[in-house]
Amino acid sequence: MDLNAFPTKGNLMAAKNSLALAKQGYELMDKKRNILVRELMNLIEEAKSIQTEIDSTFTQAYASLQKANIQTGIHYVQEIAQAIPIEDSVRIKSRSIMGTEIPLVEHEEEKRQPYYGFYNSSESVDEAREGFLKVKELTIRLSMVENSAYRLAVNIRKTQKRANALKNITIPGYTSLVKTISDALEEKEREEFTRLKVIKRNMEK
Repeated sequence: MDLNAFPTKGNLMAAKNSLALAKQGYELMDKKRNILVRELMNLIEEAKSIQTEIDSTFTQAYASLQKANIQTGIHYVQEIAQAIPIEDSVRIKSRSIMGTEIPLVEHEEEKRQPYYGFYNSSESVDEAREGFLKVKELTIRLSMVENSAYRLAVNIRKTQKRANALKNITIPGYTSLVKTISDALEEKEREEFTRLKVIKRNMEK
């Protein structure tokens, strides 16, 4: 609605309706922002937890790999590594949180049956393999959580910007318009009342 609208009762009703919608829109935006912030905080905590687990698992897996290199030889470990197939089971879907598309990463867990024979390997090779498999799975989870957190943060900024515009520009503008039109109509009614009194007095004379 035009904030310079002519002061009529019709425009007053329109201004009041626009003000009510703006207030309702602000309340919805504020609720949306709070929900998104709560989701973001949960994701940040989850990401921290996963990262800590990755660091711990990777340290143990790398120690097992170094041990395997010593026990079975670097060249044999490299041959085992080259036999591992390329990861192609990762699938990315999405879900929505308050209009924000959140990635949902799915992948098939690798078969626990190793791609090498037990005769020439050692326990450290098995430990290294299990450790790096777990690191891969955790990394996939972490990528999903961090990407989700980033998208939520972007949407939170947009929502906050819209809420601020409603709170600081739109709502005060319509509030001022309602007051201006109301004051103008009241002044017009007083003038009309005064004019009628004058007419009535003149008629009585």
